[in-house]
Amino acid sequence: MSKTLRELLHSEMEFEDTPKPETETVNGSSAVDGDLTEQELKSAEEAVEATAVDALEELQNELTSKNVDTPDKSSTTTPEKPSADFITIEALQNEITSKNLDTPDKSSTTTPEKPSVDFITIEASRFTEESKEKEDSASLDGEGSSGSLMKEILESSQSGETVKPEKGKKKVRLQSSECVLPDNVTLQPKATALKTCPSVGTNLECFDAALRSTVGGPQANGESGGASMMEEAWEILKKSYVYFKGKPVGTFAAMDPNAEALNYNQVFVRDFVPTALACLMRIPPETEIVKNFLLKTLHLQGWEKRIDNFTLGEGVMPASFKVLFDSHQHKESLVADFGGSAIGRVAPVDSGFWWIIILRSYTKCTRDYTLSELPEVQRGMKLILNLCLSDGFDTFPTLLCADGCSMIDRRMGIYGYPIDIQALFYFALRCARQMLKPERDGKELIERIDKRITALSFHIQKYYWLDFTQLNNIYRYKTEEYSHTAVNKFNVIPDSIPDWVFDFMPLRGGYFIGNVSPARMDFRWFLVGNCIAILSCLATPAQATAIMDLIEERWDDLIGEMPLKISYPALQGHEWRIVTGFDPKNTRWSYHNGGSWPVLLWLLTAASIKIGRPQIAKRAIELVEQRLSKDGWPEYYDGKTGRYVGKQARKYQTWSIAGYLVAKLMVEDPSNLLMISLEEDKKISKPRLTRAASF
Repeated sequence: MSKTLRELLHSEMEFEDTPKPETETVNGSSAVDGDLTEQELKSAEEAVEATAVDALEELQNELTSKNVDTPDKSSTTTPEKPSADFITIEALQNEITSKNLDTPDKSSTTTPEKPSVDFITIEASRFTEESKEKEDSASLDGEGSSGSLMKEILESSQSGETVKPEKGKKKVRLQSSECVLPDNVTLQPKATALKTCPSVGTNLECFDAALRSTVGGPQANGESGGASMMEEAWEILKKSYVYFKGKPVGTFAAMDPNAEALNYNQVFVRDFVPTALACLMRIPPETEIVKNFLLKTLHLQGWEKRIDNFTLGEGVMPASFKVLFDSHQHKESLVADFGGSAIGRVAPVDSGFWWIIILRSYTKCTRDYTLSELPEVQRGMKLILNLCLSDGFDTFPTLLCADGCSMIDRRMGIYGYPIDIQALFYFALRCARQMLKPERDGKELIERIDKRITALSFHIQKYYWLDFTQLNNIYRYKTEEYSHTAVNKFNVIPDSIPDWVFDFMPLRGGYFIGNVSPARMDFRWFLVGNCIAILSCLATPAQATAIMDLIEERWDDLIGEMPLKISYPALQGHEWRIVTGFDPKNTRWSYHNGGSWPVLLWLLTAASIKIGRPQIAKRAIELVEQRLSKDGWPEYYDGKTGRYVGKQARKYQTWSIAGYLVAKLMVEDPSNLLMISLEEDKKISKPRLTRAASF
């Protein structure tokens, strides 16, 4: 054949008098911005008329030939540069129809060019590829008579098979070795079905489904993973319910089938707190177990509490209780532990405070004030408060405690006035203040609460607070000051400041230190006390913000790979031997001595949401979701970053499960925070100023 279609098109472009139209690149190829003018078509008319028949015959043979995949390379024409070969299908169609070239002469043929190098048009390359695979045909959209031309070409080359294009003008560029659709070109869904690639052997339908699954990104997959983890948590939590006479009254501390039960088969008051919150925050709320727990522990409070020959105070709440079944009498009974069976034989100070806080949360959730207004409930609160507000030799408003009287129930050097107990004390006072009825002796007790709250908040905010400025002031303290104007009121020796504090304290941030007493400051970080201080508004707004700043600045130290450090840093070497008494369970970065406790996640979540930084909670939750369920919901983790499951940690620890649920429920619905958070009391933060009587 004398000329190929490419030579025809190129000869037409040689007659153009006007510059080449500007093109825009679409996915690596260019498209013509507009049609050729009538003058340009007339100038190319003679050349087109002479060779149009040969060109159409060549196209027909190429489409119907079975040897398209192996064309004769001897007849291949060297392609022109892509930048010089522009044409529109519509221009070609107008030329052909104007000269009545509907029935081409079959006498002249040309060996087809190699299609892998030069694609003549998008339609031709698409049809050639699909005819090879004998699959469904595909075509480009066309407008007006250009669609008619392609339909006629396909009908003449493929007996009976047609592809109906959609309407719309197409601008194409001759492209070497690849063909890309412009943005305004869309294929019909039926004509663009994905096909299997023989060289890969992959089903493209499966690939398409996998692609769709990743459209949502990691967030979508993370949400589904979090949902399944929550379902697992609820299922395990349900199995931990403890029943007394057919009614749920609490949860086991742990359900590890591979460990000795010890006292983990009991219902601990402090351990039940996150479970109670999870049940109240659930939709719909499960209030029965919370109500039964409050009433049963209140009943146990009235028991005579005797350890050896000493009787405990009437208001002491039990640390835990368990249900015993008498097989002879076929009766169930409750047995309480007030510290007589605990390590070190220390009565729990925090149990009564947590009981008051949960009572307030129950009332806030159900809006049922009948429970808190019951005479026995009012009496139970008064007994707890009288025990804490009784007169003594104290010169501070803080509460004097023994070592091991709280969540840290082993010897860890927290004796004196630990921040965890002081914050809980303040929280319980404010909760009780809202629920106490001013009847009989209630009015006098409320007045005592108000005075203690004011003094306690001032003392904690002033003497427990440590930031960069205050640390520098303590570093420069003078000692042995004997007057009311003394700055170093507790006679703290500056040389007693540990070296790690100077590196740990950032320029931005601060926290409440662990303990303050005469000539002693415990500079360790304790998470429970600081988070409770935020939730109860014991911390000022500026202090609360600084605490969250510190957590962000020291994320690797306080959060690490598994949230959260109960205390920081760990006691080591000689200090560990002196303070813990060689405690084999509280070795460095383990258990209470710098261990990581997942249960504390709910406290961090609540505090961060209250400060307006939920991203801190979400970041910590993501870390927990990576391992906690896979590791079997352990009680705590060991190591400086919390990488290893604790060497004596129980699996399927109930409050690890419940703490995760509470954190998730608060992130999903921040209004749940109201159950465990108090608003700032203006009377406490800003006392009313009155004129002097002599004015």
